[in-house]
Amino acid sequence: MTEKKWNIYTRTGDKGTTSLVGGKRVKKNHIRIEAYGTVDELISWIGYLRDHNLQQQVIESLVVIQDKLMVCASLLATENETENIKNPVLTESDIEYLEGEIDEMEKSLTPLTNFILPGGSPASSVSHICRTVCRRAERRVIDLADLEDTDEIIIRYLNRLSDFLFVLSRRLNKDFRANEITWKPKL
Repeated sequence: MTEKKWNIYTRTGDKGTTSLVGGKRVKKNHIRIEAYGTVDELISWIGYLRDHNLQQQVIESLVVIQDKLMVCASLLATENETENIKNPVLTESDIEYLEGEIDEMEKSLTPLTNFILPGGSPASSVSHICRTVCRRAERRVIDLADLEDTDEIIIRYLNRLSDFLFVLSRRLNKDFRANEITWKPKL
């Protein structure tokens, strides 16, 4: 059996609409499109982060995360009324995976006593950008959940992922022997 070739352009979106999984057409600025589009942006930023000469274990974790984000995007791209659509699933173990990775990284980091300013090394800076895009994706999914039934595990996964990306930024500064700059507000 041969796989069907995908066409890169179809012209079906030339008037500002796109199809959800299941075929329903919506405007490209629909909140559902904004939600999974922001997840897609995050997947790309994480790909860029992987390109920063990281340790193999970190790269492997980021590939796992990109896979789970593709699951999130797939779930978000599927209209609620769609039946007989087989989607991959996001599970509690996916959140537990992030928590385990966070716990492992924190073992080698100094406990925080102040906020830190993003930066230090290029990889850490990109991890912070990933974190802020992740938070935006979480906000967009919450916006969608306010209007339509949305699997809450997606929100929980994105919330935990932003925590992971913050801790990863600290670990990357340590790996690259870069200094963290603490934020000390002048009151």
